[in-house]
Amino acid sequence: MVVVMYYEKEKYDKKFELLWRKLQKEKLVKHSLEEIKNSDLFKYSPYKELNDNQRKAVEDILAQIESGKVNRVVVNGMPGSGKTIVAVYLMKYLADSEEFAGKKIGFVVPQTSLRKTMKFIFRSIYGLTPSQVLSPSDITKKKYDILLVDEAHRLHQYKNISYRGAFKKSYERLGMTTDADELDWILEQSKCAVLFYDYNQVVGPSGIDYERFEEKMRNPYKKHTISYFTLATQMRVQGGNDYIAFIKELLAGAADRKYHSKKYDLKLYSDFSKFEKDMYAKEEETGLSRMVAGYAWPWISKNDRSKKDIEIQGVKRMWNHCTEGWVHTGEAIDEVGCIHSIQGYDLNCAFVILGNDIGYDKTTGQIIIRPECYFDKNGKITASYEELKEYITNVYYVLMTRGIKGTYLYVCDDELREYFGKYIEEEN
Repeated sequence: MVVVMYYEKEKYDKKFELLWRKLQKEKLVKHSLEEIKNSDLFKYSPYKELNDNQRKAVEDILAQIESGKVNRVVVNGMPGSGKTIVAVYLMKYLADSEEFAGKKIGFVVPQTSLRKTMKFIFRSIYGLTPSQVLSPSDITKKKYDILLVDEAHRLHQYKNISYRGAFKKSYERLGMTTDADELDWILEQSKCAVLFYDYNQVVGPSGIDYERFEEKMRNPYKKHTISYFTLATQMRVQGGNDYIAFIKELLAGAADRKYHSKKYDLKLYSDFSKFEKDMYAKEEETGLSRMVAGYAWPWISKNDRSKKDIEIQGVKRMWNHCTEGWVHTGEAIDEVGCIHSIQGYDLNCAFVILGNDIGYDKTTGQIIIRPECYFDKNGKITASYEELKEYITNVYYVLMTRGIKGTYLYVCDDELREYFGKYIEEEN
């Protein structure tokens, strides 16, 4: 088990940084510590130290798996609570353990972009292989003893998906119908499933919302023994749990306090040129600074790369040219990432554009949405106004919880910007 803290750790960390810089100066190492810390391999390494909450969860989850009495484990956690870190740690432990030798163990990642990243990480870790990283359709081809499912809130149902043909082949392979979803596949194909889930990160009607998730997990017609765990400590955002709570209040239209933090930078912009300029400056300063946005502009550059998708105050930018590994591509700094390119990833500084799909009604004091300004077609077909409002606010919740060191906001809607301005420091 990982040791969380050792004697005079901070002193040794500082000495290590000095030693590393000397090694870099002598050209004995290639990358700076900053570059290493910004890498996905460092962030998701199974050798990374766990906090007390994570370590206790790992110990208890392993005890449940080893007992053989529990076949469903749900790990709840807000963005940045370390769900993926714990999932990778568990995968490495199970792969190395003699007790589980010969067991069929898989690591399921629903999103194509994050799955590609995890395959790269597994290729770099002794004892793990890229073939262990699976898509939901992969697991319909054979049974597994244990499945670890990262980002389980991104599992899909048949409704409103763009890949219906492939989905149909998968559920037919299991003798199921369109009523079944990817969660059903996992429960059917595993003796024990460990699911890492956050209902606040369901961003469309094809996702598995909380009610559907719980209904499947507690199916009275199937004998399941379920254990629940919660990762409660914020490990990504340096503003901690207080920042996460503030963002939830803000997006619910219920903010009642000005946000202040010595540890975290939260700013509101009215000048988009300065917003863009500061993003480039943060990229030079810290690296891994990106501009992201809600789906409030059509993706016209998809078929014509000469066109720009987004224009604000005379500044034109293009949507992400890809979703797989977009964050680390050379073009990313000059593009705007959508929810599908960024969910599951960390940034040092997140520059978030809130488009006209979300607004504020001063007369009612409520957050509103504009379906006609929301361009994720699969995201709004069949959704009621209230359902779509939940999806859109969840998208912005995810975007506003990516930044480790800071979050910087540009708000298109005048009344929403005025509402935000009461509670967030404005950048002049």
